[in-house]
Amino acid sequence: MSERHLPRPVPRRIEVLEPDADGADPAAAAQFVYLGRQPILDRDGALHAYELLFRAGAHNYAEVTDDAQATAQVVARAIGGIGVPAVLGQYCGYVNIDRALLFNDIVHLMPPDRFVLEILETVQFDAQLARRLTELRRAGFKVALDDVSEVSDQLIAALPHADIVKIDFLETDRALLPKLVSIVRGEGRTLIAEKVETREDFALARDLGFDLFQGYFFARPQVLAAPRNRSPRPALLRLLGLLSRDAGIVELERELKLNPSVVVQLLRLVNSSAFGLGRNIASLREAILATGTRQIARWAQLLLYADSGDLPWRADPLVQLAGTRSRFMELAAQHLRPDDDEFADAAFMTGIFSLVHVVLDSTPAAMLDKLGLAPKIRDAIVHRTGPLGALLGLAEAAGEGADAARIAAAPDAPAGFHTLTAEVLADLNLSAATWFSSHIGDISQ
Repeated sequence: MSERHLPRPVPRRIEVLEPDADGADPAAAAQFVYLGRQPILDRDGALHAYELLFRAGAHNYAEVTDDAQATAQVVARAIGGIGVPAVLGQYCGYVNIDRALLFNDIVHLMPPDRFVLEILETVQFDAQLARRLTELRRAGFKVALDDVSEVSDQLIAALPHADIVKIDFLETDRALLPKLVSIVRGEGRTLIAEKVETREDFALARDLGFDLFQGYFFARPQVLAAPRNRSPRPALLRLLGLLSRDAGIVELERELKLNPSVVVQLLRLVNSSAFGLGRNIASLREAILATGTRQIARWAQLLLYADSGDLPWRADPLVQLAGTRSRFMELAAQHLRPDDDEFADAAFMTGIFSLVHVVLDSTPAAMLDKLGLAPKIRDAIVHRTGPLGALLGLAEAAGEGADAARIAAAPDAPAGFHTLTAEVLADLNLSAATWFSSHIGDISQ
């Protein structure tokens, strides 16, 4: 890895924390995800890329006990938790990756034009790995060899299968540097001087012809923080089980409806640069079709890897509110338009995303614009317009114990809303609560 390891036992705005953030409140920190990023500069000192680094909390040092899980969390946070535009901007991100994840489909969640695979020094090079790196490079990925400090048989064997070599200036004998540089340069590979901590080392690296530079001399890693999205492990296992037996769209929809945070992240995945659909998503079915079951499986696997054992959903009243509200709106939509599945789907999506801004401590407009929802859903949440906006108002009133029937019977209510009498609304509320409660126990086991 391209940093020293120091052994030690808020809004959907992205926070950049200062290096002395060690004193953060642990309870507050548990509500956030963290990601480190360190600049990689070119010979003119201009930003060229970032290395993305695992951070367990607001403190600015690594606590890695499992390489695969650390990488999974970095990728999950960069793509689904914080978002690639906020983390990388227009630049590429270098991600440490171990042997297990190299051979896992999870790697294909990363758009190859935005991520560089940085092979950890602990990965043993062999013929199987050579074939896998050839496949990944053909798919568009660039491969970097990390923490190189000497000329070795391993390095000589790996060089033809890499694009970039990172030479560790803390570990490399200065007398060996010219030969090491000559061998790498002879293969036409990009050279990065990493862990550069003094002006003298920077000057030496420049004189030797290094292309890129990284280290404390230039900048310590920044820590980015964003509110945490919880993805319960049993629910992910059920989702993977459905995907593994080629379940139909109806079954996948049913499972995803029970997992609001997974739906949110699915929307981020659909709207990431990996898909570039150029259209808005109005239903879970459309999101599933647009993403494809293979990518959903990869995402679920990644979240499973990255799961950090947070509090169960039964302890989170906001999750329960999102679940019951979305189901209430779906049932009400079915009552109003029994033959219009699209309207019921849109009602469910409106309910799910009506509370996302609370979870992420942002504004509805700012949050929903990032998700690429259909305008009718966005406008229903932000402006309370249209039948979906009216349904959302009813759901809020019903949830707060207000007279929702009076609102439904008002002269300015949309057509058909008068049929949502007090008795009907009470039944819908009870059905929604029963539906969610019957599943929440299993989800939070």
